[in-house]
Amino acid sequence: MRAKRKDPPAALLVRSVNWLGDAVLSTPALMAVREAFPAARISLAARPLVAELFRHHPDIDEILVYDDEGAHSGVSGMLRMASELRRRRFDAALLFQNAFNAALLAFLAGIPDRSGYATDRRRLLLTRAVPVTEEIRRIHHAEYYLRMVAELGIPRSVSPRMRLQVTREETEAMEEKLSSLGIPPGKRILGINPGATYGSAKRWYPDRFSAVAESLSEEWGASVVLMGSAPERPISEEIEASMRRKPVNLAGRTSVRELMALLSRCAFLVTNDSGPMHIAAALGVPLVAIFGPTDWRTTSPWSENAKVVRVDVDCSTCRLRECDRGHECMLGVTAEMVVETSRRLYSEQTSEAR
Repeated sequence: MRAKRKDPPAALLVRSVNWLGDAVLSTPALMAVREAFPAARISLAARPLVAELFRHHPDIDEILVYDDEGAHSGVSGMLRMASELRRRRFDAALLFQNAFNAALLAFLAGIPDRSGYATDRRRLLLTRAVPVTEEIRRIHHAEYYLRMVAELGIPRSVSPRMRLQVTREETEAMEEKLSSLGIPPGKRILGINPGATYGSAKRWYPDRFSAVAESLSEEWGASVVLMGSAPERPISEEIEASMRRKPVNLAGRTSVRELMALLSRCAFLVTNDSGPMHIAAALGVPLVAIFGPTDWRTTSPWSENAKVVRVDVDCSTCRLRECDRGHECMLGVTAEMVVETSRRLYSEQTSEAR
């Protein structure tokens, strides 16, 4: 579908997706939108954590925090947000989020041009609805958003890429924090991200993360930094307790912006399929990702600096949050497999840098 707008929008609202990883994967499409409408005022409506992710982003002029689980929850909260949007007189809304409520909010805000995928029974609320075919459902999520904007007549960038912005001040603040914890500026850092918010089925085993961290940090002369959210801190503490060379454990001790600055400082990352994995990929960090129940074909890191480690089992890819049959897909991934894959990628990266 390529319905054409008569004039480019002067004020465009983009409704972001709700998960950090998906938000990162939408940035190539966001780049295409900015290139198509260079003079437009582009505002991004996003939940608080995603809003933090996009702060300082070069393709966005304004961030509007839409806390639909807090200040904007319920009917009254949505109406209040719709009133705020109406006052800004948007010409068009582009909905990366697939939910019915995203289209309803744009409709209630009186935005005349409302575009997005025809998902969640919201077709009648959209003025330009992009059909979701079986082929579209199977493509990588980054391509999913790029396909949507292409179907709306927005050309794909010549060199589409993910991008996030970390400021110099944020980088310097993280350097100071790491220095206070015994990691001097310039010291090579191996990041370990053992959590995954979707569910325990996506999490590889702490003892195997520990073995990988011990092996690679000694081989590369790197300091190990553990990261993740506050609920994931017990996993990091288990890894920390089992390591001979004690790592710095920052799990649950960084904001989204601090996590971005920390990841930008990493020379390498070993991670589960997670939001931090996609953030690191967008920041150009070489990484190895361990995949189990989720579909690597649609959610793998969209980066040439990344490799996926996984094994085929007869129930892949189940996409279950909790495994009900022995976690075979994760048990099959050994520490040796991850170490060898990491060595190979690290060697490729250092060879190219010479």
